[in-house]
Amino acid sequence: MVNDSILSAKLKTFFGYDAFKGDQERIIRHLIDGNNAFVLMPTGGGKSLCYQLPALIMEGTAIVISPLIALMKNQVDAIRGFESGDDGIAHFLNSSLSRIQIQEVQEDLLRGVTKLLYVAPESLTKEENIALLKEIKISFYAVDEAHCISEWGHDFRPEYRKIRSIIDQIQPAPVIALTATATLKVQSDILKNLRIQDARVFKSSFNRPNLYYEVRDKVEPEKDIIRFIRQNPGKSGIIYCLSRKKVEEMAQMLSINGIKALPYHAGLDAKTRAENQDKFLMEEIDVIVATIAFGMGIDKPDVRFVIHYDIPKSIEGYYQETGRAGRDGQEGRCITYYSYKDIQKLEKFMQGKPVAEQEIGKQLLRETVAYAESSQCRRKLLLNYFGEDYPQDNCGCCDNCLHPKARFNGQEELSLVIELIESLPEHFKLEHLSAILSGVSNAMIKSYRHDELPLFGAGRDHDQRFWATVIHQGLILHYLDKDIENYGLIYATDEGLEFYLNPHEVMLVEDRTFSEGEDDEDDDLPSAVHGGGGGDPVLLAMLKDLRKDLARKLRLQPWIVFSDPALEDMTIVYPLSLKELSEKCQGVGEGKARKFGQPFVDLIAKYVEENEIERPDDFVVKSVATKSGNKVAIIQAIDRKLSLEDIAQARGLDMDALMTEIEAIVSTGTRINLNYYIEEELDPDVVTEIYDWFLHDATSDSLPDAIKALEGDYEEKEIRLVRIKFLCEVAN
Repeated sequence: MVNDSILSAKLKTFFGYDAFKGDQERIIRHLIDGNNAFVLMPTGGGKSLCYQLPALIMEGTAIVISPLIALMKNQVDAIRGFESGDDGIAHFLNSSLSRIQIQEVQEDLLRGVTKLLYVAPESLTKEENIALLKEIKISFYAVDEAHCISEWGHDFRPEYRKIRSIIDQIQPAPVIALTATATLKVQSDILKNLRIQDARVFKSSFNRPNLYYEVRDKVEPEKDIIRFIRQNPGKSGIIYCLSRKKVEEMAQMLSINGIKALPYHAGLDAKTRAENQDKFLMEEIDVIVATIAFGMGIDKPDVRFVIHYDIPKSIEGYYQETGRAGRDGQEGRCITYYSYKDIQKLEKFMQGKPVAEQEIGKQLLRETVAYAESSQCRRKLLLNYFGEDYPQDNCGCCDNCLHPKARFNGQEELSLVIELIESLPEHFKLEHLSAILSGVSNAMIKSYRHDELPLFGAGRDHDQRFWATVIHQGLILHYLDKDIENYGLIYATDEGLEFYLNPHEVMLVEDRTFSEGEDDEDDDLPSAVHGGGGGDPVLLAMLKDLRKDLARKLRLQPWIVFSDPALEDMTIVYPLSLKELSEKCQGVGEGKARKFGQPFVDLIAKYVEENEIERPDDFVVKSVATKSGNKVAIIQAIDRKLSLEDIAQARGLDMDALMTEIEAIVSTGTRINLNYYIEEELDPDVVTEIYDWFLHDATSDSLPDAIKALEGDYEEKEIRLVRIKFLCEVAN
C-alpha cells in the first residue's frame, strides 16, 4: 500500500507537479492495488501519467501497448527527460530498432532496470518477444489508444484484437485500457475484447473548455486558411486533409505564401515522415499538413489550432483530432470547412465495402453531417455524442453560441415525431423518420408501404433536413434515444412519452443553412480562448531561444526540456537557483531541474542583474487548471484471406493500384499476411530466390531497385509480392 506522502513525493520528483488532476490519483491507486481499469479521459487530460507513475513505483516492468512508433519514442524521450537517472528506465521495442538496440533493450529488461516498455501490438506477437517477457516480472499491461480495438472506432486495428490472447501466453497481470474518445458501443467492444468486464471505469468529462469550435462554409478555403495563419504568426497548427494529393498541394501552397509548412502522410517514405514530424515537434516549422496518419498520441502541448480542410468521417475522429489543440490548457482553435461535395466524396469512398461496414460508415458520417449543419451549441452536441450532458445552453466558445441562430417553440413538431415513432410496429433510423414526415417517397419508404401511413407527409411544410434537426434535438433533450447495437434506430424514452402525453413549450434552434460567401470573422472570439503568457515577454523570447538550442543539441523536442507554462512561470518568478526552479515552476521536478536547469537560471540571473529587476519574494504558483478508409478495408479483406483480384474489384481498383495501397500500408510498419495468396499464385522456388535476394543482396527496400535488379528473371508482380512478404516478416 502506497501512502499519500509517498505518492505525492513521487509525483513531484518524477513529473514536477504538486497535485494530481481529476481522477489521476484514484486511477493510480486502483492499479497499484492490482485491479483492472478502463480510463476514458480527453486529450490533454493526463492519461499517460495514469500508467507512467505507477510503473515507476511498482515492482517489475509495465508493458505499454501503443499503436505508433512516433508515439513510443515521444513518450520514452519524455520519461527520460522527467527522470534524470538511468536511460534504461524506459524503452520501446518495435521495427525501427537495430539488432544492437534490441539487444540493449533485452539486457536492461533482464537486469530489472526498465520500468516501462512500450511495444507495438505487432511486436508483442513475435515469439522471441513473448519468450523474453516470460523471463521478467510484469507489473501491469497498459493498452493505450484502446479505441483501436473496436471496428466501431475511428481507427480500427485488427492487431489490437489479439492483445488478450498474447497477455494470457505471457503472464497474468492487471490491465489498464486508456482512450480519449469512445462511444458506449466502442467502450463495450474494448471491455469484451480485453476480457476486463470487471474493470472499474474512470470517465472524466469530455469537455475541453479552452477549445473553440467553428464550422465554416468551404468557400475559398485556401485563401481563408492563409489569412487565418497570418493573423496567428509563429503559432503551431495542424491542417487535416482527406487525400495525400491535397496534403501535398496544401503544404506547397502554404510554403509559397511564406508559411513554414511540411506534409505528412502514409505515402511518404518513413525517413521523410519522421523528419517532417520532428521539424514540427522541434518548432522548425509552424504547420504540419496531414492525413489522419498524423497525430495519434503526439504529445505536443502547444498546438494552437487544428484545421480540417475536409469534413472528418466520424465524430470520434473529429474529437480526437481537434483534441490535439491546446493540450496545455491554453488557446486552442478548431476550425472545420464543410461542403456538401465533401459528403458525396466520402459516400463514394464507401462503395464496394461489405454492407455491414457501409452501414457503420454511413451512420458515423450522418452524425458528422448533423454536427456540421447544426445551429446548436457545438460543445453540447459533442458531449451528448459521448454520453455526457453539458448543463448550459450557451458555452460562449463556439461559432453557434457566439452567433446564435433563431429559436422556435418546437412543441408540435417534437410531439409529431414521437407520435410517428409510437405508431410504427418497429424502430427506424433518423433519415427514414424524417423522410416520412416530410413526404419523401423513396425505395425504402415504398418497400415498407410507409407512403400509405396517415402521418406520411404530415410535416411537408418543412423539408427532410428540418425534421432531422428536430429529431437530433429530441435526442439531446433525452426525449428520444438511439439503439447503439442496431445502427442507431430511434425510439422514444419514458421522458419523451411523458412529454407526448403532457406537451409543453420546448425551444428548439433553427438549423444552419450553408450558403456561398458566408464568412465568420475571427475577431469575435471570447477572451477565454486566448491563452495567458509570461510576465516578461522579452525574457520569455530569450528562454524559448535557449530551449530550442538546447533541444537541438540533445535531439529532444523543446517541450521535453521545459514546457511553455514552465517558461512562463520563470518570467514571473525569476528563479535564480535549481531549488527555486523546481519548487516554483510548473512541471519542473528536481531531476529535470538538475538535468536541464542550469543554463536557464544562469540566463535569468544575468537578465535580472542587467535590467535591475526586483523579484517577487513570496510568489505562490497556482496549480494547472483541470483542464484511411481504403487501408482498413484492405487489411480486413486480407485478414479474411480474400484473393487480391476480388479485393481490387470490390475497391474499384486495378491490381497495380491495389499493390500500391498494400505497399503503402506495409511501409507504415503494419504487418499483413499474404502467404495464403502467394502460396496459391507463386512457385515456391521463385519465392525462395527473391526472398534470399532481399535478405542477402538488397542494399535497401527500394522497389525500383529490386525491379531493376530482378526483372530479367522474374515478373514485377512476383517481386512486389515477395517484397511485401519480406518486409512484413523481417523488416516490420
